[in-house]
Amino acid sequence: MRNTIKISVAVAAVTAVALGASACSAPSDTTASSDKSDKNAPLVVAASPTPHGTILDFVKNKLAAKEGLKLVVKPFNDYKIPNKVTDDGQVDANFFQHKPFLDTFNKENGTHIVPVVNVLIEPLGVYSKKIDKLSDLKSGSTISVPNDPSNEGRALKLLADNGVITLKPGVGSDAKLTDVKDNKGIKITELEAAQTAPRIDDVDAAIINGNFAIGAHLKPSTDALALEKATDNPYANFLAVKKGNENDPRIKKLAKLLNSPEVKKFIQDKYKDGSVIPAFGPAKS
Repeated sequence: MRNTIKISVAVAAVTAVALGASACSAPSDTTASSDKSDKNAPLVVAASPTPHGTILDFVKNKLAAKEGLKLVVKPFNDYKIPNKVTDDGQVDANFFQHKPFLDTFNKENGTHIVPVVNVLIEPLGVYSKKIDKLSDLKSGSTISVPNDPSNEGRALKLLADNGVITLKPGVGSDAKLTDVKDNKGIKITELEAAQTAPRIDDVDAAIINGNFAIGAHLKPSTDALALEKATDNPYANFLAVKKGNENDPRIKKLAKLLNSPEVKKFIQDKYKDGSVIPAFGPAKS
């Protein structure tokens, strides 16, 4: 991977990463979550492996016992299953998504998932193994973008902010392909978010969610041709539960730990490349 243009990520505000899905199935031992009537039972949380699962494993191994919390982490490389198994009670909570994605998912699937506490931001980035800078993209070039509505809008805005395409006036991060006013001859290909990194060789450039970039051993600060800015970005990733479970004592313990100084330091130390940024605070319902 070539080192490329660094676009600074302001350490502030709320944002990030979100979502799409591979055709991965749920782990076989996810069929039963903890006993809801037993508040001392293990808390089962579905999460993207990186960085969400990594952070939860840190909490599990280093912090949970002090709070009397038993934590079970269930990794998913899929952005659809975690909300479904949370809604039907197979797991107690999930940690992988941002608000625009959740709003769309709840509306389209009739689920009732609500955010609890913000934890991190993962800036969306443009990556390539074929070009060294965005200006190398010409008519006939190909770019892949995540195909879920929230991340596709983010991706198109990122391209527009960097002069690759032009969007219709007044269109922002809710953009659709039909909102592209001028693609300058560049072909935009839609892929499930989890496939943008594995299939990067198939296109001239790919817009990849932060967690999938990390999983593909990409370093946003050095490998990204462009990164979205964190400032005023509404894509914070949060802990989420089925509506009505927000006051579960175990959820409150986990929310407190996920916003602890120890987790902040862990994120800053582990993700020094700017791929993950702490974004603590209450999540908007």
